[in-house]
Amino acid sequence: MISELVVDVQPNEITIAVLEDKKLVELQQESQDESFSVGNIYLGKVKKLMPALNAAFVNVGHKKDAFLHYLDLGVAFNSVQAFQKQVGDKKRIPQLPKMKLQPDIDKEGLITDVLQVGQEVLVQIAKEPISTKGPRLSAEISFAGRFMVLIPFINRVSVSQKIKSREERARLRQLIQSIKPKNFGVIIRTNAQGKRVAELDAELKVLLKRWEDNIGKIQKAKAPSLVFEETGRTVALLRDIFSPTFEHIHVNDQNVALQVSEYVSLIAPDRKSIVKQYKGALPILDNFGVTKQVKSLFGKTVTFKNGAYLIIEHTEALHVIDVNSGNRNKSKLGQEDSAFEVNVAAAEEIARQLRLRDMGGIIVIDFIDMNKGEHRNKLLSTMQELMSSDRAKHNILPLSKFGLMQITRQRVRPEMEVATSEVCPTCFGKGKIKSSLLFTDTLERKIGYLVKKLKVKKFSLHIHPYVASYVQQGLFSLKFKWRKKYNAGIRVIPDQKLGFLQYVFYDKNGNEIDLKEEIEMK
Repeated sequence: MISELVVDVQPNEITIAVLEDKKLVELQQESQDESFSVGNIYLGKVKKLMPALNAAFVNVGHKKDAFLHYLDLGVAFNSVQAFQKQVGDKKRIPQLPKMKLQPDIDKEGLITDVLQVGQEVLVQIAKEPISTKGPRLSAEISFAGRFMVLIPFINRVSVSQKIKSREERARLRQLIQSIKPKNFGVIIRTNAQGKRVAELDAELKVLLKRWEDNIGKIQKAKAPSLVFEETGRTVALLRDIFSPTFEHIHVNDQNVALQVSEYVSLIAPDRKSIVKQYKGALPILDNFGVTKQVKSLFGKTVTFKNGAYLIIEHTEALHVIDVNSGNRNKSKLGQEDSAFEVNVAAAEEIARQLRLRDMGGIIVIDFIDMNKGEHRNKLLSTMQELMSSDRAKHNILPLSKFGLMQITRQRVRPEMEVATSEVCPTCFGKGKIKSSLLFTDTLERKIGYLVKKLKVKKFSLHIHPYVASYVQQGLFSLKFKWRKKYNAGIRVIPDQKLGFLQYVFYDKNGNEIDLKEEIEMK
């Protein structure tokens, strides 16, 4: 299996697509000004205590106060508070390895025993704001790397349960115990399996420097304020999914490409050459077939094999997926075998959809009814196998007597939603448009205005691929005539994201030129 990463950097948004054998399996979109990312550390202020929930609401600068449960304080909360006090009282930052740790808090304690309104607390975003809810917080600070997670204020070293070998677990635990500083805990991740001491020591030093570089900000910080900002979304995603199977990482922005290249050279120096800056004329997502797949995969109906399809519905409490056989030809198989075949193919597509849309919470799947226990058990094991590579925590229950499968999946970020329907750019949803034959006249008028009034001599015109083909067809194409008539450098770029009669102009520096006009239909 060949994996590729495609990164589309736009002025207001970054889109990251993960392809496996050219098939889209993961899509992340994040606003450039997004500030509440998982992993960010804030100095917050307690706004309200909720004894009935054994929790508190903390102001971290979001429009909704963030939620902090007592169980998320972490056993070392007393030590964190003592460190905060020392930082505030002294001009010099105290050295954590020289500090005496405080007793752990009571696991069965009450929120009112350790927090009070107005108190400043060091917290980390555990879940981003979702729907009407504010962020979910943890007071157990951690810094994640590729091979390990560094946790200040504890001395424990633990190893991922996915590392099964006793010898390897003992080797890693002993190795980390010998190189980590006092009063720092480490969780060894699955990726550390088989790694040499030099690689692990290098990453540990990076994580320790991250702690040292940012913790000093507490002295000057005034709650609520950001203390540490998690690695950029591109690098953070790459940290979690990077593997030797990656053949290429394509980025259309020079600065982001440099960041990614630096990170890859840090964790895998021999793989640095896989990072490439994309400089093609077509939009990067169109070039790698991502846009077309997004349009076909994010609708309510998803077709997956021989006419079979899924219906995906979302409610406030759960997600419902209905499996339908469609117009498949069942002549070769009996009803039972045909149902099993469709269900197995549906399971593959559903596992992909859960990861692609980042669906979380409760998912209920209505598979086609099967009578054989053998088929029902095989479907369960197939779904478990297909979701084994999913990084989100999940739990899959066997089929119920009604043929329903229930899945719970960890939800850390809001579910990915992509609008696949298009609003007509000419009538704006009113149901009436100008004749499409006049569209090229509109384009020519805009080009004339651009050249004569705005004095722009070089620009690119992004239009729907069908329209682009029409504009450029023939030896004496419309594009050729426009170039000659207006004496301008015109590039026509087919763009799959645009509607049939939509257009966007860009100057030679790649900045959009706004020439759109809404025409009131009468």
